[in-house]
Amino acid sequence: MDLNPEISERLKRLEAKYESMGQDMVSYLDGLLYTDSTNYWNYINVDTLLTLQKPSTDFPDEMVFIMYHQITELYFKMILHEQIQIAHNGREILPSGEDKGWKKSLDKDYFIQCLSRINRYFESLTQSFDIMVDGMEKEQFLRFRMALLPASGFQSVQYRKIEICATNFIRLVDKSKREKFEKEDNPSIEEMYEEIYWKLGAMELSSGKKTLTLRQFEKKYSDELMKLGEEYIGKNVWAKYKGLSAGDQSDEKLQAQLKWFDVNVNVNWPLVHYKSAVRYLQLESKDILATGGTNWQKYLPPKFQKRIFFPDLWSDDEIEQWGKAWVKNVTNS
Repeated sequence: MDLNPEISERLKRLEAKYESMGQDMVSYLDGLLYTDSTNYWNYINVDTLLTLQKPSTDFPDEMVFIMYHQITELYFKMILHEQIQIAHNGREILPSGEDKGWKKSLDKDYFIQCLSRINRYFESLTQSFDIMVDGMEKEQFLRFRMALLPASGFQSVQYRKIEICATNFIRLVDKSKREKFEKEDNPSIEEMYEEIYWKLGAMELSSGKKTLTLRQFEKKYSDELMKLGEEYIGKNVWAKYKGLSAGDQSDEKLQAQLKWFDVNVNVNWPLVHYKSAVRYLQLESKDILATGGTNWQKYLPPKFQKRIFFPDLWSDDEIEQWGKAWVKNVTNS
């Protein structure tokens, strides 16, 4: 029986592929005959996924808290996946280091595509945050949270990686310390990491010492994050943008996606957390400490941090007013 020309062509291509690897194509075809078909529950690992929620208390709403944070971490992984594509010019890099050459260059359109995906992921997170906020009774949260100490969302390393992969490391230095490094020719990642903004958000209010939350985080992740900072000096989103031609850099759609990314990470995302903290941790007489003892009153509002990934894209007035309108709207709502 004559083979369909399309099948015959694909068999020739498969044979050439396996010959180039020194492999026998017939053996691989036999493997296909013996392999079972894929089903949804195994492919997605549903059974395993549904066993990953392990509450520390008997309060029902703790399950909501756990599941939403797990969903958040999956979104963060999707965001980092797009940042990796940008860093590697759209190429698919295998664990072995082999470059499969999925794309050969980071053109403007592909850059916009990756950024638009990132922004959709962040918008989905910020718009869905009320699922968790409205899905928990305040009384339950204020009780089961005590069983979580000193764990905190502050310890999400993927979020820190998103920041490092987004911009030049100096933009993550606390704003009161940034000028010192701007005067240096080549400040080291290690030096700047010591003054990174998020550390001030995890100091004990009374003593000014590092909280256990921060000490745990630094012990586990500091070396990894500093290594990532070194790796992304020339590969972060801003560096790749500056590597485009002048014409591509001036593209309005590209600039709009970059600015929206800036707002999503540095205004909208911390602001929904601030709104949640106001609801759960602010009482008429006093403020309650966050689960990790973090100083959420100063750490979360964008107007205090004034953390901006791409300041060159914003006007002086926009930088001066950074986050103020958003905070005012939320606190008055």
